[in-house]
Amino acid sequence: MASRLPSFPRTVFTVIEPISLIAGCLGPLIDADWFIASQIDDGPGANVASSENARLVALQLGNAYGLLFLVGVAVLYTTTELRVVRNYLIALLIADITHVGLTCQGLGYDRAVDVAGWNAVTWGNVGFTVRY
Repeated sequence: MASRLPSFPRTVFTVIEPISLIAGCLGPLIDADWFIASQIDDGPGANVASSENARLVALQLGNAYGLLFLVGVAVLYTTTELRVVRNYLIALLIADITHVGLTCQGLGYDRAVDVAGWNAVTWGNVGFTVRY
């Protein structure tokens, strides 16, 4: 069914989105402490201690990204119903809007508008999501 999408959305949702979901999955699974510390950049040399609870939540988030990858691939590569694809894309749109909103809320106003001060994780969470 993905082949019936116009080329730009097809590329975004069948190539870019799955790659970004795998990246979101692997980050916390490979190094949960790095992932936790990277959420809010407190500058060079800042040492953020990760609790067991934070590590568990990071691992669960990585797993959720992996699940989203699998669902996206399953929907876009196996369904023959355009309505299913449309509803999946609407769900992604809603999730992306809330993802950016909640990230900005967590960053606080000053960090959210300080685009020059964003780290790679913030660029992925906000900049990349808004762009695509």
